[in-house]
Amino acid sequence: MLKVKIICIGNLKETYFKNACAEYAKRLTAFCNFEIIELPEYRLSENPSQKEIDNALEKEAEKIISKISKGAIIYTMCIEGKQLDSVSLAQKISADTQTASEIVFVIGSSFGIADTLKAKSHFKLSMSKMTFPHQLARVMLC
Repeated sequence: MLKVKIICIGNLKETYFKNACAEYAKRLTAFCNFEIIELPEYRLSENPSQKEIDNALEKEAEKIISKISKGAIIYTMCIEGKQLDSVSLAQKISADTQTASEIVFVIGSSFGIADTLKAKSHFKLSMSKMTFPHQLARVMLC
């Protein structure tokens, strides 16, 4: 059975987001082995410099990469990614599962995802030209 992971930086804080993700996770288990992995956000100073932000993103990327199985197909969720409709995304996932048994979606912190992790990504996906809170984006991805 296909394994699907969502690896994300930060925890869901609102109960209604937690409940929504739990409901979708329950529904998804009929189609795949589904897992959400939450990793802590790297702590930054109140007004971080770009160097501090880049360092934090690299540290987060290391943690994320350590949770990805060898041979998994990696989809990074990023603003510069390609936008797909639901049918096209389903077709992409179906095609990718011909060569891999695991798909990993990565949602970074509010500062994004390190370029080193994006370079390892097999596909960069954007949900919309609009910006959504990370917690809502996780629900939408589920």
